[in-house]
Amino acid sequence: MRKYTLERARAYEKKAAAAISAHQRPAYHLSPITGWMNDPNGFSYYNGEYHLFYQYHPYKTSWAAMHWGHAVSHDLLHWRYLPAALAPDQDYDSLGCFSGTAATLPDGRQLLIYTGVHRGRGGHESQAQCVAVGDGLDYRKAAQNPVISEDNLPQELSPYDFRDPRIWKTEDGFRCIVGACTRKEHLGIILQYASKDGLDWRFIGELARNDGSHGRMWECPDFFPLDGRWVLSVSPQDMLPVPFKYVNGNGTVCMIGDLDETGTRFLCTDDQPVDYGMDFYAPQTIQTPDGRTVMIAWMQNWDTVGHPDEPDIPWHNQMTVPREIHICSGKLLQWPVRELDTLRKNPLVRKNLPVSGDLDLPELRGRTTDIVLSVRGASEHLSCPGFTLCVARDADFRTELHYSAAEGTLTLDRTWSGSRRNFSHIRTCRISEKNGTIRLRVLLDRFSLEVFANGGEEAMTAVIRTGLSADRISFHAEGDVLLDLEKYDL
Repeated sequence: MRKYTLERARAYEKKAAAAISAHQRPAYHLSPITGWMNDPNGFSYYNGEYHLFYQYHPYKTSWAAMHWGHAVSHDLLHWRYLPAALAPDQDYDSLGCFSGTAATLPDGRQLLIYTGVHRGRGGHESQAQCVAVGDGLDYRKAAQNPVISEDNLPQELSPYDFRDPRIWKTEDGFRCIVGACTRKEHLGIILQYASKDGLDWRFIGELARNDGSHGRMWECPDFFPLDGRWVLSVSPQDMLPVPFKYVNGNGTVCMIGDLDETGTRFLCTDDQPVDYGMDFYAPQTIQTPDGRTVMIAWMQNWDTVGHPDEPDIPWHNQMTVPREIHICSGKLLQWPVRELDTLRKNPLVRKNLPVSGDLDLPELRGRTTDIVLSVRGASEHLSCPGFTLCVARDADFRTELHYSAAEGTLTLDRTWSGSRRNFSHIRTCRISEKNGTIRLRVLLDRFSLEVFANGGEEAMTAVIRTGLSADRISFHAEGDVLLDLEKYDL
């Protein structure tokens, strides 16, 4: 008898979810129905709703045999849980149903493509790409699985690192990219496959190859057109740091470029971090019915995720707020989806507020809030001096955002946010004044902080575990400033 079945997962999650109150969850970020969550999967629009699947282990709040959790939404913010979509119940995925994506078949059914992990030749772990077809609620795995196996893999590449298929429609069928890795150097390669029906796939070559400058293995590739260019996003393992650009370990890289004359090879012209914070990984994008490109990511970090500060919480991990993305002057811009504005209530608005030193308004409180700041020098001839915004604050705890005018940097510091672990809690990025002004938008939820600077030119994301009674928000200016402040409850 198999240990994991879809019926068992669905019965367990239904019972476990009933014991989790809404107040124990984020207010407007998606968390797992119960247990463990990591990468977003199958982000798609199908039958009039947004579907988001996710890497999932229902039975405990730590990583284990991967299932696919499932949620749907009409607005990308209010999510309704559906029963688990996939469980590791076949020989070819017995060690887990790992990350993948979704597409709609010509007959109207939804196709899920995912990485199945199993014991392969010689007892070694092997990864291959599998599919399941369904109606938006129930999915049946194909008899042809795995549809892209290590037999479709060039000899120089390892079947142990062959995962995370990203599928999209073409005029004559489907195209798919898959992350792979060289056996010897352990460097990432993005492979391309083509299919007419989503079941029978043929290898057509490499899309891109890591030359060693961006970590090692490239996980969770996404590839899409945006504002006349092509974007390849990857989540490299084992990055070496580049000052004010990349940090050690696991992050996400956005490469902007074009296709070569054959239309099959990606030529990168610029690379940049997607997010400068501590907790952002494995993003997926969707084209909305009204033409927007929207991105969502796992709000965590593989180097810290195994040590939750509050192990008694019956779920672990969450997704970012979905973000609308654009390219402007070779730069990726990100902004919370416009649907978030409809959640705003109880506005607190102050315009041209002179501040020198501390500003601590009694009514400036909240833990599920949308904060918009515009800070400039008190005179039009003065540049913006340094300042610090503190959120989730009480006598003992706080999370800080500090702008240094001298260094031209924005620093996110969660050292005093309640963590009991000796992790890196400080991240810094370059930031520039725009006409003498620094603009910030800060989304604060019960367990997280997302920051968007200067219209989305920079983003910083972090998980926090501060007790919910710490709800004060304060501002300190290092000189004379004029402050435009908006604060909304969400």
